[in-house]
Amino acid sequence: MVTPATVYDYDPRDDRLIVRKVQEIPSGYDASQYETERLMIPARDGTLVPASVVFRKGYARDGSQPLFLYAYGAYGHAIPPSFSTARLSLLDRGFAYAIAHIRGGDDLGYQWFLDGKLTKRTNTFADFVDVAKGLVAEGFGKPGRIAIQGGSAGGELMGVVINTDSELWGAVIADVPFVDVVNTMLDDTLPLTPGEWPEWGNPITDPEAFRLLLSYSPYDNVTAQDYPPLLITAGLNDPRVTYWEPAKWAAKLRSEKTDANLLLLKTNMGAGHGGKSGRWDSLREVAEEYAFVLDQLGVAG
Repeated sequence: MVTPATVYDYDPRDDRLIVRKVQEIPSGYDASQYETERLMIPARDGTLVPASVVFRKGYARDGSQPLFLYAYGAYGHAIPPSFSTARLSLLDRGFAYAIAHIRGGDDLGYQWFLDGKLTKRTNTFADFVDVAKGLVAEGFGKPGRIAIQGGSAGGELMGVVINTDSELWGAVIADVPFVDVVNTMLDDTLPLTPGEWPEWGNPITDPEAFRLLLSYSPYDNVTAQDYPPLLITAGLNDPRVTYWEPAKWAAKLRSEKTDANLLLLKTNMGAGHGGKSGRWDSLREVAEEYAFVLDQLGVAG
């Protein structure tokens, strides 16, 4: 997480790597000023869940500095601990940035994926919360000073954990979140729904699947409680998470929540599931999201 993308040639005769290209950081970058760690944090069922963390040297591991935590956790899609130029703006403002390699992805192999899908889906949500608490125990941030982000199925994750553990989070970014789980999985006229049943379960034919989905579906479990500040995004042309899911979720949250925290819904009128295309437009969206986090956590821009 501190090493820019690098292209090598491998010389098998001398068993050595030859550097051919290193990602250029126009603003300048000194890798020696940053540190990265891989932690194994116990989940509530005893499973050790990996977390990759990067921070600028001098980060005070006493809970006084903020934490930004990201996860996905679905479809067997791993989130590798990679380098990001955009992330440097957070690290240089005092954040630690962590990736929770929760069950549902295949970060630790195929069984890791199986242990976070269908009837074991709730492991994904528990892992994320337990990683956050484990990082706090290690001195990374503290409850109320943790910003979290997830998109699509990771947005579902955001919706679940703000229902179950709202006091932990200081700012939440839910990008194109899959939050109206029951209604979507019951609607087999949506072209993508039947193909999703192997991941989530088919509530039309399986009463147990219906009950499980209903137990965690973010939209269906919004209650009258305090919620953290929220930035919710949607895409008008999104074929995977239809725009009305985040819209109706935002409306229900505004109706039910008992706090005065900011809740923003941003719908891209010319974009789909991946947000705006083009390098600069994409970076502007990242900047908007980071600005939201900085503002809500009171970190100087």
